Amino acid sequence: MSRPTSKEELIVSAELNFNELLYLINMLPEKIKNNTYENNELNDRDKTIADVLCHLHEWHLMRENWYKEGMSGKKPTLSYSLKTLPLLNHKIWEKYKTTGLKKAITLFKKSHKDIMVLIEKHNDDELFSKKKYEFTGSTTLGAYFYYNTAEHYNWAFKTIKPLLKICNKGYS
Repeated sequence: MSRPTSKEELIVSAELNFNELLYLINMLPEKIKNNTYENNELNDRDKTIADVLCHLHEWHLMRENWYKEGMSGKKPTLSYSLKTLPLLNHKIWEKYKTTGLKKAITLFKKSHKDIMVLIEKHNDDELFSKKKYEFTGSTTLGAYFYYNTAEHYNWAFKTIKPLLKICNKGYS
């Protein structure tokens, strides 16, 4: 699906990718879902599926805080740049590395719902007009939500999907 240009497309893409990600996780055998992967089977940072979901959850929380600051008239501060992004993501991993899968799913579902509530508050113009809000700069509010939901969920899906190969090799 291409980048959305309407509220409806944004909601559909976010919900579709959210549901596909949870479906993928749900269809994996328990041993695969709860295993710790030390050889970069997921990526060079995340060691469990819970790590991936907690990463998404924390990014939801950061987006929500950014949104609230911006909508209150403040200039939200970003605690990262492209150069420092790996360090930030590592800090997220450290924060949640002992979180189990069940808790991670609960956190992820809750923060996804909270982000969707924010999206619902806006119309197409508010979401997709450039420079509508000073705090979004030249990027639309909808684009920020898209990257934090549908696009990020797609990254998580691609990160977890290789575990299906392990299932196909008889690891269960």
